[in-house]
Amino acid sequence: MAYDVARIRSWFPSLEHGWALFDGPGGTQAPRQVGEAIATTLTGPLSNRGQLGESAQRADAAVAAFRDAVADLTGADPRGVVHGRSATQLVYDFSRHLSRGWGPGDEVVVTRLDHDANVRPWVQAAERRGATVRWVAFDPATGELPVAAVASALTDRTRLVAVTAASNLIGTMPDVPAIAEAVHAVGALLFVDGVHYAAHELPDLGALGADFFTCSPYKFLGPHCGLLVADPALLETIAPDKLLPATDVVPERFEFGTLPYELLAGVTAAIDVLASLADPATDASGSRRTRLAASYAALHEHESRLLARLESALADLPGTTVHSRASRRTPTLLASFAGHEASAVSEALAADRVLAPSGNFYALEASRHLGLGDDGGLRIGLAPYTDDEDVERLIAGLRLAVR
Repeated sequence: MAYDVARIRSWFPSLEHGWALFDGPGGTQAPRQVGEAIATTLTGPLSNRGQLGESAQRADAAVAAFRDAVADLTGADPRGVVHGRSATQLVYDFSRHLSRGWGPGDEVVVTRLDHDANVRPWVQAAERRGATVRWVAFDPATGELPVAAVASALTDRTRLVAVTAASNLIGTMPDVPAIAEAVHAVGALLFVDGVHYAAHELPDLGALGADFFTCSPYKFLGPHCGLLVADPALLETIAPDKLLPATDVVPERFEFGTLPYELLAGVTAAIDVLASLADPATDASGSRRTRLAASYAALHEHESRLLARLESALADLPGTTVHSRASRRTPTLLASFAGHEASAVSEALAADRVLAPSGNFYALEASRHLGLGDDGGLRIGLAPYTDDEDVERLIAGLRLAVR
């Protein structure tokens, strides 16, 4: 697939500031199209949803377009698309909803590979209900989360398993479909954190086997908010606390208060941008889902080439340990350096306008399991706008910082 990174970079006003940005796993830059969609929607006419007048109709249309776009991105049903302030907020909300029926003897499974947003809400919900928490560790030498390790933690009392589709710290992509098969065999639900995954792999709710899948648009060129997708029939079985006059219709029963219509328009625009990453001259035909598949394939090829260059350079850098080693992973590297604090390396890079932050990035359990404590390492993440010059600037900066 054709991938014209110069064309793509021209969409991002923020890149004109001259920084080489490798902080995509924490949040990407937003293209002009997203900002314009937000501004156009917000400046109206706009009012609460309805059909009486243009302002109400535009709000209604923004919600419908948002659900359709997210459904195209995730392979879900538009009626199963839930908006939230953040993925973390959505996990906390659903941990409360789903744990209502838990009690002593019930079990919840979490992993040490996950971002804390897909760990702590479940641990705390289990503690409140007197349920047991079972922990699954990944192999720190390989970064792999074996399916067998998850399966061995399952019993007929397992109520829910929380697992990441891609580690935001080291990029590992576990075999979620195989995990789902094991989870469903004992009658449990699978809650998948797709926040980091959706930035690099086209999600498919059905193929993954996830009962719930969360992601965050600001990780893939959109505004700051969170998304959850699930089968509408499953959502119908969940009764959240809500205001008495508020609708009980799915998915609106999970969305509290007036929706931020302008952000929803921004999400729709971001997904449309993702669908146009491949060369429009050859890949513009077909449905949005088809165009997304073509764009993600082109993005994957582009990022894989840049990743290979980075990995080769890091392998030649004395005293450098790369902790991202799984066979299937995103273009995200975590590195540590003998004799150099990762934070000091990050600061040295920033002095040359190269942004590669350090830390545990809320994957606290993973950082500790790797032997990096709470400090973590230097995280290098690629994004759709990363180009060869960015990579060469990073490599040159690293060579100077750890010489």
